[in-house]
Amino acid sequence: MATLCSLEGKVVLITGAATGIGLACARLLAQQGAAVMLSDLDEAQCRRQIEKLYTDNQIPESAKMAACALDVTREDQWQAAIEQTLRRFDGLDVLVNNAGIYVGGTLVENALEDVQRVQQVNVDSIFLGMKYAARAMQPGGPAGKGGSIINLSSVAGLVGVPGHSAYGASKGAVRLYSKHAAVEFARLGYNIRVNSVHPGLIATAMGDQAFQDFVDIGLADTLEQARALVLQMTPMGRLGQPEDIASMVSFLASDASAYCTGAEFNVDGGMSAA
Repeated sequence: MATLCSLEGKVVLITGAATGIGLACARLLAQQGAAVMLSDLDEAQCRRQIEKLYTDNQIPESAKMAACALDVTREDQWQAAIEQTLRRFDGLDVLVNNAGIYVGGTLVENALEDVQRVQQVNVDSIFLGMKYAARAMQPGGPAGKGGSIINLSSVAGLVGVPGHSAYGASKGAVRLYSKHAAVEFARLGYNIRVNSVHPGLIATAMGDQAFQDFVDIGLADTLEQARALVLQMTPMGRLGQPEDIASMVSFLASDASAYCTGAEFNVDGGMSAA
């Protein structure tokens, strides 16, 4: 008998899966028995990552993984990615809306086109992903068993951070979009849970961008000082790792979180509580 936290038999679509948090989620969920579709603008990189996971024995030989191209700002590509997932794995139980971009800089210096771009990638993608995943998962849909939608937000979507206004505003929208969808889907009997995950600063390429941004706007003189500043803001005194986020995503993807919807899960080393 499968344990409550097992993902055996579940089909998962992950966006932004070529690197960082998305790749860590794909690896862990595949290790736990899920069939995983990795999607990204860079489909070729997803395929290389899958090959490496098998070659390095990071996932079992029996693991089911595939890749597809997905520009999360394009409605037609969302439809195609959902259809490919359904066709390849005969279902869809979990969507991990992970893809996103970071735009830093002070509010008075931000260009309108940059702010609009971050909203398009970080917010429009959440709408499109939830729309088409819900159509597939809801009763009468081609998957039809309900499921779990996990939207990646940020600690910057909860508290103010200098130099993060454009990014933080987009991630705050992710938080509330998740709550509205969770209530709507529950009331309409879709059997689809929606939750948001709020990472602190994670040791990824995007995290490095945030350090550089602190230097660029004058909060720190060097990258080392920027790092020290962030660690001072984090009660646990360390940066998060992609695997820290993947573990939370795994919980929300599993039946262990069956009574969780419309909630926000902070994985930030205590930053938002300090």
